Amino acid sequence: MITGKKILLILFFLPICFFGQVKITYPQLIDRMIDLEQLAISPTEGEYSGNFSSYDRNSKYDSISKTYKNWDANADGTGFVRKENDNIVVFEKDGPGVIWRFWSALALSGKIKIYVDHGAQPIIDQPFSDFFELLDEKGVELPVSLPGLPSVNLPELMSTLSRGRNRFIPIPFKKHCKIVLEKGWGMYYHITYSKFPKEKFELPNFKGSFSKEDLIALAETDRKLYNRGFTRKKYENEKILNFDIKNLSNSNNWETNLEGSGAINHFNIGFDKNEYPSAQSRKKMLEDLWIQIKWDDDNAYSVSVPFGMFFGTFPDFYPNRTLPVGALSEKFYSNWYMPFSNGANFKILNKGENKHDVKISIAVIPLKETKNLLRFHAKLHKGKFKEKINDNGRDIDWPILITNGKGRYCGMTLHIQNEWEEPKNEAVNWWYGKFNTRNIWWWWGEGDEKFYVDGEKFPSTYGTGSEDYIGYAWSAEPAFALFDHGFASQPFTAIDGNGHTIVSRFHIGDNIPFQKSFTGVIEKYKADKWGDKEQNCSYCPNICLYQAVAFWYLMPGQTDKY
Repeated sequence: MITGKKILLILFFLPICFFGQVKITYPQLIDRMIDLEQLAISPTEGEYSGNFSSYDRNSKYDSISKTYKNWDANADGTGFVRKENDNIVVFEKDGPGVIWRFWSALALSGKIKIYVDHGAQPIIDQPFSDFFELLDEKGVELPVSLPGLPSVNLPELMSTLSRGRNRFIPIPFKKHCKIVLEKGWGMYYHITYSKFPKEKFELPNFKGSFSKEDLIALAETDRKLYNRGFTRKKYENEKILNFDIKNLSNSNNWETNLEGSGAINHFNIGFDKNEYPSAQSRKKMLEDLWIQIKWDDDNAYSVSVPFGMFFGTFPDFYPNRTLPVGALSEKFYSNWYMPFSNGANFKILNKGENKHDVKISIAVIPLKETKNLLRFHAKLHKGKFKEKINDNGRDIDWPILITNGKGRYCGMTLHIQNEWEEPKNEAVNWWYGKFNTRNIWWWWGEGDEKFYVDGEKFPSTYGTGSEDYIGYAWSAEPAFALFDHGFASQPFTAIDGNGHTIVSRFHIGDNIPFQKSFTGVIEKYKADKWGDKEQNCSYCPNICLYQAVAFWYLMPGQTDKY
């Protein structure tokens, strides 16, 4: 059912020639952070997203030689836009726009000051550490004995993931936004934002305080994120299709055809965990059973991913819940919104020798107008097209997604198999030492994410490290915490780092729209086969292997290269 709220959100992305300028309220911005439907709405001209971060400014693109200089520079806590007296400007952009996400690895007591629309006074002026903890209502007089209150507790929207500080509270600006960090603020930052064409959208006035309606919307969104995987958005007219699949083998793969025009808004796959008593049997199930989906009259599958990588759990069953996908005790689930205009083909493929019994439930809603909605894509690869991006100084970049067309990048799941021979010299603390006491440099995660939109030579998103992109921090040092969140997860990493790691990061409100093309990469510092002199071995059989699934949307009829 298309609700009044949904119509307003759809209008948010429709051209001015049909409706004129669209006015957006603050609660509607909050809703956009968790609204998977809006990912299927085609981006308007002038809509784009990016990231300001503290990446090392020694990394540059030379337009004369058309080469990339110091592309592996790694002093990523040092970068900023410019200095103002003893302070640094870390974000500056003309509007209208919205800041969706702040992240920091080390938020200290130095202040953050946020100025909007060329105002002389900051709308936010508080210690950077408090910025990730307190959502001040303002305007309420308090007894002196209660400093810092009132504040709003939003543990999902303002979360700490293994020492990474995350804040998903929208900050809209109409004309301009500048963010200043004062001396003593800490180290490392990401600021993810979107910008919209001003002739089409009117964003709300934001003064750093929140109305009662705003706070209720934030609280409701925080609750929905907490209940992710256990609850989902349901539709009055959705139809549930249930299938009990027995003895699925590589010679009798299962498929069903959906007719007409509509959208898959949810599916889940159940299994009996008692049928998989060993880690090897579970690994085989996760890598041998594949989901393949074809939209409309397309010849090629837009979705082709094994169970494990699609649901963020590999090479074993690791329970985790994010907003779009997850793995529960005996069930995988997907909440991705997947429109189609002329039917869809949904297949489960068995590429292994063992037989499997699974149950699948698919929720479908009928829709009349879907021809202009984007189509969902997801593909597994192990570095395909790496040779196309490793040129002109970009040897360190490893591809997440390369695609042409018009659409939105919405995230990835990355599996790292990082294994090494034990060093001969014992470390002085923990497993392999800390900081300058390490007996081996094993850490895989220094690689920055870089997103090139519509043929950019220098990426509009340039991060500071792989774990920073996911949302945690300092994982090169123990302890190696596990976590899940609405927009990210690390359901497994080896407790000493030597083995498998699987991570996911999803862009919902902060998705990356593109009009012509998108190239997303992440730096890979370690070679597929590597060795450290600290191991003092004649032959070091160390490996660092990546495989990834990208999640994105394209216009109908546009195909990917995978």
